[in-house]
Amino acid sequence: MTEKSLTHKQALAAVIQALGGTWDTKRAVLALRLAGYEPTSDEAAGKEARHNLRELAEDGLLVRPDPDQAVYRLT
Repeated sequence: MTEKSLTHKQALAAVIQALGGTWDTKRAVLALRLAGYEPTSDEAAGKEARHNLRELAEDGLLVRPDPDQAVYRLT
């Protein structure tokens, strides 16, 4: 039996669903690192976190209450 690894998006979604609350880039970076993501730089970590937060919002898991801030919360 082969174990399939979670994508960064799936791992972040699982953590967000488990912990709830508000999510910004800094918190998402920490969650991704705890899930095993090892970025090449802080810039790469932030870019990956923002990308996944936007995708999760597009998927309907998160909402961005204030369009002027990159802070998300569960729907």
